Amino acid sequence: MTRPSLRARSGRAALEPAALALARGAARAGLSRLHGLQVLRCVATLGLAVALARLAGALIETGGLDGLALGLAGACLLAGAGLGSLIEARGAALEAEVAVALIDAAEARLAVMPARAAADLPRGAVIAGLQRHPGALARLVVGHAAARRMMGLGPVLTAAAVALVSWQAAVALLLATPVMIVFFALVGGLIRDRATAQEAALGRLATQFADRVRTLPAILAAHGLPRETAKLDRRLQAYADGTMGVLAVAFLNAGVLDFFASLAIAILAVFLGLGHLGLAEIPGFAHLALWQSLLILLLAPEYFLPFRRYAELYHAKAEGEAAAKALAWVFSEEAETRPERGLVPAAPGARGLVLPHAGSVADFDLPETGLVAVTGSSGAGKSTLLRVLASVEAPLAGAFRLPSPGLPATWVSLDTPIPAGTLAAAIADGTTATPEDVAAAAASLGLSDDPHWPGGLDAAVLAGAENLSGGQRVRVAVARLLLRPGTAFCDEPTAKLDPANAARVRQALACAARTRLVIVATHDPALAALADRRIALRPTLSERQAA
Repeated sequence: MTRPSLRARSGRAALEPAALALARGAARAGLSRLHGLQVLRCVATLGLAVALARLAGALIETGGLDGLALGLAGACLLAGAGLGSLIEARGAALEAEVAVALIDAAEARLAVMPARAAADLPRGAVIAGLQRHPGALARLVVGHAAARRMMGLGPVLTAAAVALVSWQAAVALLLATPVMIVFFALVGGLIRDRATAQEAALGRLATQFADRVRTLPAILAAHGLPRETAKLDRRLQAYADGTMGVLAVAFLNAGVLDFFASLAIAILAVFLGLGHLGLAEIPGFAHLALWQSLLILLLAPEYFLPFRRYAELYHAKAEGEAAAKALAWVFSEEAETRPERGLVPAAPGARGLVLPHAGSVADFDLPETGLVAVTGSSGAGKSTLLRVLASVEAPLAGAFRLPSPGLPATWVSLDTPIPAGTLAAAIADGTTATPEDVAAAAASLGLSDDPHWPGGLDAAVLAGAENLSGGQRVRVAVARLLLRPGTAFCDEPTAKLDPANAARVRQALACAARTRLVIVATHDPALAALADRRIALRPTLSERQAA
């Protein structure tokens, strides 16, 4: 019997989303301590009910004050309040820990994800999901899991305490349990479907919003702002209506449970009243002492309290399960399968590199300083190799090592970010260069006296560098390279330049290569001729077949 049960559990684990498994693993130790605190609070609540019943019974029947019951009531009240506060604080802290663990896993996944794969992710949905999904999943594995455990143990402890006074009353409470379980099963599917739809709607809404922000200049130019605003308003309203639908089902669930709990407590009160008045001889409800009847009435709500708490968090179960599915991009099989990187070379260079979409690359060494040119036909993988060496994209296999790994690298290309401000500030961005050094770097690239861009170092750079041509943008990036230490990666740095400015860039790169490693991907034979070393890439198989 043991082996089938283990196989069954392993089968369920295999079907469980990996994000949910990670969250449960992060919460396991803390949840056990939290559950222990909940059991202690339940015991304190039962002790308080016994003390209050004895105290009230003595006051009504004899008019005297039971000092022992009063002391026990005070001690249990303080213990219950303290444990309740501790449980709330510990539960919130544990949910935060689980959410942080999930966010850390997502950040680690994004760090090793190839740039193209990351670019394919819906940005709005990813950003909104990382803000929402870890918290929803944490509530599932902490708050909901604790409520589920107490729903199984709390009523049993309460029924056991009632059975010490009247086992018939305990049976009456237990008979109400199947009704609640059936109702949970009936509404569970409805809440789950609505929560899944809501998570998908949130992702679409966030993606649409991010896309509209990205294309806002085009929307404004086409006078389409009112139309796009109306579209977003409709989706926001649909999402709000869906959210209210999920909450409505959850509140209905809690309301129905309250009805059955109130009905069961009312029936117990009637039976106990008839027994005390001598109007009916109901076994287990007649001939009880007053404090015993009071104890049953005090414990009956406690019996149903875990069910109500579970009902309040039932929508958290649906939201958490939907969040676990939505986080599949973090914990998919591709995320779990790490490429075989191999051993890092002892000396700077690469061994066994296999590039995405470009295939294998012959092993090569890298000098500590110098100009290295990556050459090859279009599509051979020059830019891909450059991104891999710059750790922007991960190789499919192999390993590499760069000189001066602790220094920040510099990237030069047509899409190099250029901040708004002045030309001097754009060149000095991210450096501690003096104004004299900035002026010298700008002069070497012909930027300070560019006839197409008057103003010198005080010339304005607009947001997004929209007033810069592609060639000016590259020259600003190369000037910045001259002011920074560390390895430099340049992707076609002379492709958009006229002969005079291309010569300036070649000279600047050759000058920079005297003190650091400069790797360029280029079609420029003049730049490749200046290189101290070349890495020639072969065309891909499809290109060779086409040729």
